Amino acid sequence: MSALPPPTDFQAAIAATAPPRPLLSPGPGDWLRAPLWANRGLFGQVALAAVLINLLAMAAALFSMAVYNKVVPSGATGSMVALVTGMAFIIVFDFVLRGLRGYFVDVAGQNIDRVLGEQLFDRLLAMKLADRRGSNGAFAGLLREFETLREFFASATIAAIVDVPFVLLFIGVIALVAPPLALVPLLAVPIVIGVAWLAQPLLARLSAANLAESLGKQGVIVETIAGLETVKSSQAGPLLARRWQSAVAQQAAIALRQRSVAALAVNVAAVMQTIVYVATIALGVTLIAAGSLSMGAMVAASMLAGRAVAPLGQIAALLTRLSNTRDAYHALDRLMTGAGEIDHAPLRRATLSGRIAFRRVSFRYPGSPTLALDDVSFDIAPGDRVAIIGRVGSGKSTIARLVLGLYQPESGAVMVDDADVRQLHPDDLRANIGSVLQDVVLLSGSIRDNIALGDARIDDAAVLRAARLSGAHDFIGALPGGYDVTLADRGEGLSGGQRQAIAIARALAVADTALPRPILVLDEPTSAMDSGSEEALVSRLEAEVAGRTIVLVTHRQSMLRLATRVIVLDGGRIVTQGPRDDVLKSLAIA
Repeated sequence: MSALPPPTDFQAAIAATAPPRPLLSPGPGDWLRAPLWANRGLFGQVALAAVLINLLAMAAALFSMAVYNKVVPSGATGSMVALVTGMAFIIVFDFVLRGLRGYFVDVAGQNIDRVLGEQLFDRLLAMKLADRRGSNGAFAGLLREFETLREFFASATIAAIVDVPFVLLFIGVIALVAPPLALVPLLAVPIVIGVAWLAQPLLARLSAANLAESLGKQGVIVETIAGLETVKSSQAGPLLARRWQSAVAQQAAIALRQRSVAALAVNVAAVMQTIVYVATIALGVTLIAAGSLSMGAMVAASMLAGRAVAPLGQIAALLTRLSNTRDAYHALDRLMTGAGEIDHAPLRRATLSGRIAFRRVSFRYPGSPTLALDDVSFDIAPGDRVAIIGRVGSGKSTIARLVLGLYQPESGAVMVDDADVRQLHPDDLRANIGSVLQDVVLLSGSIRDNIALGDARIDDAAVLRAARLSGAHDFIGALPGGYDVTLADRGEGLSGGQRQAIAIARALAVADTALPRPILVLDEPTSAMDSGSEEALVSRLEAEVAGRTIVLVTHRQSMLRLATRVIVLDGGRIVTQGPRDDVLKSLAIA
């Protein structure tokens, strides 16, 4: 098998440059703007509620001014009752508005979460394998960054943005009731915003570093969980523990610096609220003593000053979160706008005859300096059964991956039914190919689900037939739950041979036995089976595969009974090819 290149470092998961954007791909940010725009009605209601809440906030200040200036001096208790009654209605209305604002924000967040989640998973399924960067854990961590975007756009962001214009409105009202006191909050505004803005460059650098370290830590833990048996049996625990401890320590150090810088801006805003209140009271008392300000005006001005500075604290917190959101957006935008498998109008071919041809194909895996295939050409007619043999790393498995369209050749063309696989729709191509890859992966769920893969057209009879052909029925029938046994991730608990038997059944299962898949791509399908099980499988498959095109990658001599032709690879090049017996005889002589 041609070995995959080693994964790049974890920072490549966010630093990799996306390939040129194809014509049919969404523009930068379209994937995010669309769900935001679709919820504009909810966001508009959030903004309206925020506007009303801010307007009602002035009522308390005006209530205090009226009490101190009118009710207290004259002892007008009747007026006091009317004022309190009015404030009671305002308080209830304010409570309802705040509840509605929170509800609308949550609904918008739910809608955005659902849409972005669906788009992200669809994009994951559609992306080219060559565009994937970093380890599985780091990549999975990157995909979860959409939570950062959702929280930013669907939390307190809209309310904070709507609150900002009211800073000037509150200051304007203060200027009406107590003109000299408006200067206090007016001076505080640029200080709070300035500190938060000056912290942005450092926060941006720390945010990028923190995201990279987070992905690295995620990669270590996923790698450990996925290979826990190997980690334990090979005593790799100390190595991974050191990597984990290093990743945790580095991320903790960066996160501490990030929180410290962020806290500075937020703390300045909080302190300025207190300073504004104290300064307003102190200056107000001086003006009262001078006879140029009433007690009610001072109380109202102090309350409005607090309301004027309060949104600045939200803006400071919002600016500190902006760096995290910006990094998450750029990382996901490269994924969402990159070229997918379908970057053009593909040819639709519901049925294929099974003709395969390689035309001077050269290919190297992303990041690898060496060619996995070098100028490879051959033809497979419909119904031909071709075995591909050779040394480890000679490029055998690469041919299987290229036939399936999982990767695209660097040069040359892979043809199926005289059409370049890059022009065929991936769904049509793979629907006509039953495949078993070397690394068998079973999904969580029942054995029946793993064979039928949720295709309602594949009934129990088709599942049973495929399992009998693959030999899986022999051990499935001995399990307590039979075909309803729930498998763990990747089929843990089953032997390698049992997993391969289920994978072969998956490749053979079809809704209509009269219309089997015309092509079978089998990459070391029996490498984990004993010789007896393999011999029995070959005997069952000989009649089943008659008339179907087979690309068989194998090291096992008995599997060659299924082949009529043999292609021998070495170093990514074809050494020899021809009828099975002639090639095997020449290899034996050599």
